[in-house]
Amino acid sequence: MILINLLPHREAARKRQKDQFFTQLGLFALLGGVICGAVFTWYQREIAAQQGRNAFLQTEIAKLDLEIKDIAGLQQEISALRARQSAVENLQGDRNLPVHLLSELVAQLPDGVYLSGIREENRVVLLTGVAQSQERVSELLRNLANHSPWLSRPDLVEIVAANVALSAREQRRVSNFTIRVTLVHPAAAPAPAGAAAPVAPGKV
Repeated sequence: MILINLLPHREAARKRQKDQFFTQLGLFALLGGVICGAVFTWYQREIAAQQGRNAFLQTEIAKLDLEIKDIAGLQQEISALRARQSAVENLQGDRNLPVHLLSELVAQLPDGVYLSGIREENRVVLLTGVAQSQERVSELLRNLANHSPWLSRPDLVEIVAANVALSAREQRRVSNFTIRVTLVHPAAAPAPAGAAAPVAPGKV
């Protein structure tokens, strides 16, 4: 006996295949959604962690900025204190400069040389005086250049021959001179022990 299936089996097979396809498609879509959700959750967690680290770094940077400001303020105060200390030391050193100047002039002035004027301005001293001869003036210049720790760079500004009346009948020829010399700051002056033995003093 021959059995003939008159049901639409092809349409039923196509429907089963279509149902399987949509079922698989739904499963893959669900799996993709789960994977995307997991990836999104991981990224969100990493972003939150990085934001927490950034917030911590910003807090620490703000603290460091405050410390840097404090350090800058302390450095300014230290600089101001050093400037005041330097000013006080300079004033104390300058206070003794006239004493050192007169002491050095007494020590370095050769016999036969007499000073008639001393003028100081901005550590530059102008000496005017009378010498028995030009050789005495040269000796004074050598003493100031080589033997004085407080006076430096002597420069002969002028020397003029003149006559001095010793009595009504006697006259002596002398040299009027002007010398410029620089007064050394106490901080730059060498120790007195290192200086050479002074020349015998003359009269001031």
